[in-house]
Amino acid sequence: MIVSVDIPRDVEERIWPLVNRLMMGHTLVYRLSGGRIGHTLPGLPTMLLLDHVGASSGTRRTSPLLYIEDGENLVIVASKGGYPRHPGWFHNLRAHPETTVQVGSERRDVHARVATPEERARLWPRVCKSYGAYRDYQKRTEREIPLVILEPRRAAPAG
Repeated sequence: MIVSVDIPRDVEERIWPLVNRLMMGHTLVYRLSGGRIGHTLPGLPTMLLLDHVGASSGTRRTSPLLYIEDGENLVIVASKGGYPRHPGWFHNLRAHPETTVQVGSERRDVHARVATPEERARLWPRVCKSYGAYRDYQKRTEREIPLVILEPRRAAPAG
């Protein structure tokens, strides 16, 4: 069972650098193990590695994120723990939506887009069921937490 803790914003801001370092370690283990370690963690839904390119910097980055499946699509949540601003990877995907993810040992080419209001209404209960803290995160922020749909990219037909 996941327990959500309401952390004061000033403490939260001091914690982010530590969280980022932990996520860098998680990403490294996930990649080095070929997805055998890190795809699933006790008490959490499955995780993927999202590759993204900095919107301004052009720097390549990778973020480990919880996800759910929706048919052939993957759905990720731009929650940043209910922080007032969207996570950096969200802005990066808006600028560079063609990207790749690693799901376990499988790498996939995907196109990222923000869920429509209708999709969000359908998917929000599902993401909250997979990780209940998302409800608390939404209560902590005035922004609507976006859901991002990662659609498979199809190879262009040979011409």
